Amino acid sequence: MTHASPDTTAGNTHSLIDSKLAMGWMHTARFFTTAAQLNQLPPINVPEIAFVGRSNAGKSTAINTLTQQKQLAFASKKPGRTQHINLFALGRQGVTDAILADLPGYGYAAVSREDKQRWQRVMLNYLMERESLTAVVLLCDPRLGLTELDEALLEAIRPRVEAGLKFLIVLTKADKLTRAEQAKILSITKLNAGGGEVRLFSALKKQGVDDVAQLLWHWCHPEGLPQAAPVAEATPANNAPAQNQP
Repeated sequence: MTHASPDTTAGNTHSLIDSKLAMGWMHTARFFTTAAQLNQLPPINVPEIAFVGRSNAGKSTAINTLTQQKQLAFASKKPGRTQHINLFALGRQGVTDAILADLPGYGYAAVSREDKQRWQRVMLNYLMERESLTAVVLLCDPRLGLTELDEALLEAIRPRVEAGLKFLIVLTKADKLTRAEQAKILSITKLNAGGGEVRLFSALKKQGVDDVAQLLWHWCHPEGLPQAAPVAEATPANNAPAQNQP
């Protein structure tokens, strides 16, 4: 499938919103609840965006950079440590108009086979059954490209994508590549994205940060105006600190 260049796509999407507004919206992110199983997640009546990716692909760092918060998503020095789905609410204080879901990283060799299989089932069930899921953001280290696990995930969500689910591949750590290498991996990933958006991203250089924030805002506000809806507060039992914290 032919894709527009990032600049062209940005022009179509970002004409609806100023980057400062999008970044301000991302900055409202706060911890909502955490769960070890899909049935422990509360029902949500606003758009939900899931962040997924291999361990050490830079997922937590990307979330923290987008929300301009240093420790919203815990970036462990031991990949594969996160064992819960953590939800973060977005919107003005007291009002939630979107949810970010931080899913456990996958593919790390030090995690036991049993844990890998368990989390593969949890993630697959989440991606296939979560009714409020609006978009999936796949974080990928461009030096590795899309791995077999990444491609398996994209294949798993294909039916939902065909039914309207949005998805974005974020090529993290872009600052570690030359301009020529960035252009090459961007082109290759677009060809393999199967209809999804692709963006280069660098937390260090702030490359692509505004662009991704604007795209996510647009996906959660397709009419161009905030569609705020109250979301019930998490129960005291679920309001414990995120389980991926040290």
